[in-house]
Amino acid sequence: MSMTENRRPQDWVNLLLAVCLFLSPWVMGFAGDVAPARNAWIVAVALAVIAIAALAAFAEWEEWLNVLLGAWLVVSPWLLGFTAAAPILWTHVIFGALIIIASGWAVWDNRHTPHTA
Repeated sequence: MSMTENRRPQDWVNLLLAVCLFLSPWVMGFAGDVAPARNAWIVAVALAVIAIAALAAFAEWEEWLNVLLGAWLVVSPWLLGFTAAAPILWTHVIFGALIIIASGWAVWDNRHTPHTA
């Protein structure tokens, strides 16, 4: 597989989602709320690192790790206790769902695309 074939559009989507998630505390106005802001920043950095690694050399485990990060974003408002603020809750849930979709799509694409030796 050549280097360009190795780069899946889903990894670019995850990198874009990481940037948007990192900026979301300022854009959505919750940068002053410690738990949700730190959660968004930490997950965004982890997602960006994994997306860059996947762009360099795809491995399916990277996508599964991103699925876990997305799932964490979906459940974190309840586990970290910031469900009362709807914009913060929905920011985490929507970004989490988008990450799960993009990463799940990458796994599906990897398993259903013929690979050349």
